[in-house]
This record gives sequence, C-alpha cells and structure tokens, in this order.
Amino acid sequence: MASGQLSRAEALACSGCRHACHVMLYCDTNTVLFGSIPIRHIVLMQMRFDGLLGFPGGFVNPSEESLEAGLGRELMEELGVALQMLEEDHVNSCFAPASSPSSSTCPRLITHFYTKKLEEGQIRAVETAAATTATDHGQEVLGMVRVPLHTTKGGGGLASFLSHSFVSNARFQLLHALLRLHLVAPEELREALARSLKIQASAAEELRAALALVEGKTKAL
Repeated sequence: MASGQLSRAEALACSGCRHACHVMLYCDTNTVLFGSIPIRHIVLMQMRFDGLLGFPGGFVNPSEESLEAGLGRELMEELGVALQMLEEDHVNSCFAPASSPSSSTCPRLITHFYTKKLEEGQIRAVETAAATTATDHGQEVLGMVRVPLHTTKGGGGLASFLSHSFVSNARFQLLHALLRLHLVAPEELREALARSLKIQASAAEELRAALALVEGKTKAL
C-alpha cells in the first residue's frame, strides 16, 4: 500500500517489527463557546513527556497479547479508566515516519490507529480520571487536551492547534480521522491548515529573534 500504509494482516505478519497502538476518543456535544461558537465535537489528545502532542496509547507486543488488549492496558495506565477496545475500532496501520524519534532505531515501528466514540459524560470521566488516578499522569503524560475544532473571528482555534508539534504521524492520524468521521468539513480543514502554515512561519521568526536575544545575553555575561 502507498505511503507506508499496511493492512492489519500485513502489519501483524511483519517479522521483528515493533508495534504501538493509539486511539482517538471523541463525542458529540451541544456546548457553545462564548454563547455563539458551536463546539460540535470533543476530541481528546494529550501532551506527552517530550512536549509533543499525541494520542493515548503505547507499545504493545502482539506475540503476547492482541493489539486491542495491549491498547486497553496502555489506556488504563495513561487514562486511569478501563475502556474495551474492539477490532472494529481499528482504522489503519502504517510504518512510523522515518523522521520520528521512535522509528530511528531498528526494528521498524508500526503504528496502529483506532477511533472510539463515547458519550460526553464518559469523555468527562476520562478527563477526570486521567488527572486524578492515572499512574502515568505527570510523568509520561502531562495532561489531556481537547482539540479545538472551531475557528474564532481572529482565526484561532483549529489552525493554531495544528501549528503545534505532534509526535510521529499523530497529526496525520488526527486529520484523517476528522475527515473520515465528518467532524470537520474538508474546506474548513483546508483553510485551517493554510492558516497553520502562516502561524508556523510567524513562530519561526519569533524563535529566531528569541534565540538572538538569548545569545546576546549569554555573550554579555
């Protein structure tokens, strides 16, 4: 398959490959921001220990457990709740990008992505448990975050979120899921990505200016 995509059977047949499973938990909501901006859907991601955004989950060993059982184990550690993951929740499998830190060592890493729709009350329970009872909170996981799918008058929201740094292929997984599940219209997503590129360019200029300032301060010491 193109772009590193694999069928589930091909992925599991990969001799010597490492495997990691992650899931996007989401729900519908009637919440309105500032009384005028419909939230529409809640999508959960997390801030990782390395400062990158990603989805809950982690490494699994298919020779000892099913992909879904391994993902459920990882979710208990990171979210503090037991969620039954099913094979029907599986969306795709692919090789991690060559630029990913986790893919820079042998053997190659295959990532398996899942989506699971919950009720809004369940999503809130996950957020609470992740911050209060999850064993990985404050260590491997620094906190859960909601993906802002809306766009404010100033252009903030989804565009700003997409300009952040994501681990491995998490950004692609998010975009693919938003389109596949019809959570964001294609035109809205295109506009958000275009604006995100401009935000990244502006941020790069600010970082260069900050670096110059720090280097100047360092030389003055």
